[in-house]
Amino acid sequence: MTDEQPNDAIAPEAIDPSRPGIRPGGIGLTDDFIMAVRFFSRLPTGSIPHQKPELNRIAMALPLASLAIGVGPALLLLGGGLVGLPGYFAAALAVGAMVLVSGAMAEDALADAADGLFGGQSPARRLEIMKDSRHGTYGVAALCLFIMLRVTGLGAVAASSPLAAAAIWLAASIAGRSGALWLVVALPAARPDGLAATAGAVSGRSFAVGAVFAVLLLFVLGGPATNLLALGLAIAAALAVMAGWSALCRRLVGGQTGDLIGALGALVEIAVLAALLPFA
Repeated sequence: MTDEQPNDAIAPEAIDPSRPGIRPGGIGLTDDFIMAVRFFSRLPTGSIPHQKPELNRIAMALPLASLAIGVGPALLLLGGGLVGLPGYFAAALAVGAMVLVSGAMAEDALADAADGLFGGQSPARRLEIMKDSRHGTYGVAALCLFIMLRVTGLGAVAASSPLAAAAIWLAASIAGRSGALWLVVALPAARPDGLAATAGAVSGRSFAVGAVFAVLLLFVLGGPATNLLALGLAIAAALAVMAGWSALCRRLVGGQTGDLIGALGALVEIAVLAALLPFA
């Protein structure tokens, strides 16, 4: 998530119920699922009119939306391993596919967040740097490390068990997106005009519902390939990263932005992978 705009831009007329021929979107799990998929990916979602993104609604449907977003790249990783591609090669293809499907939201957010938090000397300057679409040294380094960690970690496991690598990655990506929204619960918006602010707050209840679904999917997907100890470590690692990142954002900028939320998703994904991969 960045502060520029969601991946699927929303035309004003698409959310104006007063215009002839345009019906307002509904409210329900299906509509929330579509809203989440449109916000976090470039996957086609049909001709249903767009609605203004509401993070509180997205939070509960996000685990299922993340499953839909990640299943294609995960199957590419699995299929590449099954047809004999080297593990690292298959992992690189799959990570590239995830970048395309997600519109590079996590990658862009992580790079912007790294530049802003570590390149600025004051909260105002850090926010200014994050809003700049150009990436500096910190951002490029963070982006490269994020991609390298996913490719090398998944590739090493895929060399011996493509199914385990695909399942673990899918579980980690679901946990990452859902865990990222904790920042919206924990901190106020650092900018009143940013995307995170306009998309609204997330209640503790909505976040908890989404988190429970994410944990269930973590057990269903990651459990068969690992064990209970690994799953417990993954949850602990995710919680530690969420708490640490929230404290850092509070101290350095006094709140949250879309970039900081997206960066937390990337960090939680890596934390879960780091906990699960050694047991695969």
